[in-house]
Amino acid sequence: MITSRRAFLKTTALSSASLVIGFDGGRLLQATFANSVGSFKPNGWVCINSDGNVILTIGKCEMGQGVRTSLAMILAEELEADWTRIKLVQAKPSADSDLGTGGSDSMASSWKPLRQAGAAAREMLITAAATRWKVDRGSCKAVDGAIEHSGSGRRLEYGSLVAEAAKVPLPENPPLKNASDFKIIGRRTARIDGPDIVSGKARYGIDIKVPGMLFASLERPPFSGAKVQNLQEDTARAVSGVRSLIKLPRGIAVLANSTWAAIKGRAALAVEWSEPPKDAFDSDAHWKKLETASRQTGFVTRKEEPPPETNAITKTIDATYYYPFYAHAPVETMNCVADVRETRCTIWAPTQAPERLQKQVAQLLGIAPGDVDVNITLIGGGFGRRLGVDYAVEAADISRAAKAPIQLLWSRADDMKQGHFQAASVHYLSAGFDAQGAPLAWKHTKAGSFHNISPLDPKEMRDAAWYQDWSWGCYDVPYAFPAIQTAYVAIDLPVRHGPWRSVFAPSSVFARECFIDEVAQVRGTDPLAFRLEMLKGADVIKAGSTTVDRRRLRRVLETVRDKSGWNGTSISEGRGRGVACNAYAGRTYIAYVVDLSVDQENNVQVERVVAAVDCGLVVNPVGVEQQMEGGIIWGLSSALKGEITFEGGKAQQSSFADFAVARMRDTPAIEVHIIDSDAPQPFGMGEPPVPPIVPAIANAIFSATGTRIRRLPFRPE
Repeated sequence: MITSRRAFLKTTALSSASLVIGFDGGRLLQATFANSVGSFKPNGWVCINSDGNVILTIGKCEMGQGVRTSLAMILAEELEADWTRIKLVQAKPSADSDLGTGGSDSMASSWKPLRQAGAAAREMLITAAATRWKVDRGSCKAVDGAIEHSGSGRRLEYGSLVAEAAKVPLPENPPLKNASDFKIIGRRTARIDGPDIVSGKARYGIDIKVPGMLFASLERPPFSGAKVQNLQEDTARAVSGVRSLIKLPRGIAVLANSTWAAIKGRAALAVEWSEPPKDAFDSDAHWKKLETASRQTGFVTRKEEPPPETNAITKTIDATYYYPFYAHAPVETMNCVADVRETRCTIWAPTQAPERLQKQVAQLLGIAPGDVDVNITLIGGGFGRRLGVDYAVEAADISRAAKAPIQLLWSRADDMKQGHFQAASVHYLSAGFDAQGAPLAWKHTKAGSFHNISPLDPKEMRDAAWYQDWSWGCYDVPYAFPAIQTAYVAIDLPVRHGPWRSVFAPSSVFARECFIDEVAQVRGTDPLAFRLEMLKGADVIKAGSTTVDRRRLRRVLETVRDKSGWNGTSISEGRGRGVACNAYAGRTYIAYVVDLSVDQENNVQVERVVAAVDCGLVVNPVGVEQQMEGGIIWGLSSALKGEITFEGGKAQQSSFADFAVARMRDTPAIEVHIIDSDAPQPFGMGEPPVPPIVPAIANAIFSATGTRIRRLPFRPE
C-alpha cells in the first residue's frame, strides 16, 4: 500500500477538507489531511473530497471480471453516494498489504469491509449536518450524495460537509442497510470503467511508456537446463533499431528502439542450444506415470464407511479420465516496464500478485521490498497466469543490466511455450451397486501435480486438509453414496505449472460429472433425475473444510431442468443433450444443460447452453451474466480445442494455430438464470462457471453419439 504522505495525497487527491476512511479486513481506520498519514496502511480506502467526488482506492486488480464496478456499487449503496461521482484508484502494495486477486474471493472478502466503510462515512456526514443545523440527527438522512433534513427540507451536498465530518469520531459499529432497502446493489449496471476501455483512455501494461525506455525481447532456453552452445550476435546487431544484446541467466535479451525491432533482432539471433537429455520431460511418458499412479491408494482425503445394514456390493463399474495440459493464452501476453536505479526500482505490470512481485524483484536486486514501487495496470486477461511474476523479474534483471528503463513483451510463442501450465491429471473412478442396482459406493482417485507457482512440487506428506485443497471437485463429491473414498496421488512435474482459471476443480469435476452419468446409465435412470435423487438426505454436508448445501445444488439443477425443457438426453439423430453441476468451494452453485450436434465427420457444434447460478446475493446481474458467458466459452475451448504437449522437455505448441481456442463461430446461444439466493452475501464468479461446462458437453456428446468422452480435448477421429 502507499506508505508515504506525498504518495497518499497525490493518489487520492486529498485536499485540506477531505474525509478518509480506510478498511483492512474487519477494521476501519480514519485519516484526515491534518493527520500524519505516513502510517495509514489499510488495504483500501474511501476518500470524499470537498468537490463531492468519492475516490475509492482498492487493491483488487481488474482483468475483465468487472470487479471495480461491483466493489464501487457496494460502497455507493451504504454511503448513499451519487453513482456518477464515484472514482476508482488502484492501490499499490507494501510489505504488509494484501492486494492479491485470485480464487474468486474479491467479492466475498470485500463485502463487509466496504459496507462498513461506506456506512461509517454516511453516519459521520449525517452527524456533521445535524451539528451544523443544530437539529436531532434522527431527523437527517443520506440520499444520493447529500444529507437531507426531513423537517425543513434543507439539503447539504457531501462535499460541503467533509471538513466537519472528518472531526467526527469514527463509529465502531455503523448500522448497515437491510437488503430490502438496497437501491444500487442488485441493479443492472454497466461497467464503471467501460467508457475508458472502449475509448482507449484506459492503460494496460502493454500501453505503458516512460522517458528513455528501451524495448526488450528475451530469447529463453527452450527447456529447463538448456545451455547456449554457440551464439553468433552479428546478425541480430545488424537489424535496424537494435541497440544491444545482454546475456543473462534467464536468456539473451535484445534491446532496441521499438518492440518490432527487438522482435526482429531476436529472430535474427543465431543461437544453438544444447540437446535435451534422453529422459527429458515427455507427455506420453507422463500420461503412463499418471495412469499408474491413479491406481495407487494415495493420500485419502475423504472416507465415509457405509452403515452396517447396507447391502452387499454385487456389481462394480470403473472408468479412467484424462485431463491434459493447458496454456492460459490471455489476449495481452506477459509484459512489464521496469526502471531499476541504484537503490530503487519502479515497476509497471499487469499482475495479480503485487506483493509477490515486489518481494521477488527486491530479492533479485538486493534491496528492501519497500524500495520496489509497483504500479498495477489493467490486465488483458489473467486466468491465474499473472499470479506468477517471472516476467517482472526478467524485466527488472534486464533493466539493471541495461542501466535504463525497459519494456519487456512476451511473444505469443513465449506465452505458449514458457507459461505456467495447467497440470495434467488422470482420474480413476469406480462405483459399486447391490443386487437391485442401487448405488452403494463411490471411489475417486486423482493423480496429478500441485498448482505451484514454483517449478517443482513439495515431496513431503502433508495433512488431509492440505491435500483436499488440491482436489476440489474430487473430495467434496456432493452425492449421497453410503460409502465414499477419495484420494490424491502427487506426481512431481518438472515443467512450470500453476493456477489456471478455476484452479484445481476442472479436471476433477470433468471426471466426477461424467462418471455420475455412467452410474445413472447402469441404474437405468435419467441423468438429471438421478443427480436430484442422489442429492437427497442431509441438506448440508461437510466434506473436509468445505460445506456443501445440497438445497442450493438441487435448486440450480431444477432450474435448468425447467428452463431447458428437459425431457431426457435424446433430442434427435446426431443431436444430444447433457447435464452437469458443481458447488464451487461450497460457495457458488452452477448447473448446465447443453444442446449440441455432431455431424458425420464427428465435428461438434454446441448450439445452446442453459445455465443456472446461485452465487449468493447478487451485486450486479450484468457482471454475473458476463462471467457465466466467459466461463462457458473458456470451458468450451478446453473441451473441444487445444492442449499443450511436451517432447524433449519442450512445449510443442506456439500459437493459436496449434493451440486453438473457441472463436465467435463456436459460441452457442447462452441463457443465464440467476437464482434469487437466500445467502446473505455475494460469492465469486470468475472461476465457478468453468468446471461443470466441460462434463456437460462431454455428456451431450455421449447422448448424440453413444461414445463416452474420457480424454480431453475431444477431437473428430
